[in-house]
Amino acid sequence: MILAGGLGTRLGAKHSAAPKAMVEVNGRPFIDHQLSLLHSKGINNIVLCLGHRAEQIIEFVGDGGRFGLAVEYALDDIDKKKLVGTGGAVLKASKLTGSPFAVLYGDSYLDIDYLPMMQAFEQSHKAALISVYRNKNHGVPSNMQVEDGQVMAYDKMKPGANMEHIDYGLSIFSEGAFSRFLPGQSFDLSEVVQDLIKQNLLGAYETAVPFHEVGTEQGINELETYLQKKQITP
Repeated sequence: MILAGGLGTRLGAKHSAAPKAMVEVNGRPFIDHQLSLLHSKGINNIVLCLGHRAEQIIEFVGDGGRFGLAVEYALDDIDKKKLVGTGGAVLKASKLTGSPFAVLYGDSYLDIDYLPMMQAFEQSHKAALISVYRNKNHGVPSNMQVEDGQVMAYDKMKPGANMEHIDYGLSIFSEGAFSRFLPGQSFDLSEVVQDLIKQNLLGAYETAVPFHEVGTEQGINELETYLQKKQITP
């Protein structure tokens, strides 16, 4: 499941005509790179959660066949102004994925092996597993406390002294992780995460592979450089 319904406000006027997923990266829409990567990692089925300018993404991606994928869509009711937030969007789309399911942000390029994380989730016996990267406040403030493979605390607004990790951008959820919430209810995915932390039901999967994103102009430039180097590496 890919959450690609954001407005892309951090990118400014230069990219305002397109959703973040369609931002050009090395001459191709970002989602082209993202879907191609997922296919190369063995992913076969995708649900795209869309909102802002969804028609541009649907027209480009279609049924996903040219990426070697089967792609379905879950859309926000923008015209009816019934925005359900990231959590509500995930809960709605979960009817298409079944359980468990993985959630990826629509502006993230995560060049890792995905199967080991799914295996770690199955072995964790947790309601959810979130990928983490130990940055020790390098680049951006660390906002997650991780101990013995479990998330103990997560706070983007007031990071604590014991926090050395950040959310890497990929999570795996069981259907039970959303048991407190109702279909159509508006809520943020962070509310689900905080609920699971309180119940000791959120596992952590640590990766040492740096992540890339297109949420900022700097992020786009860094991803372009990374992809150019990746292309010429034997």
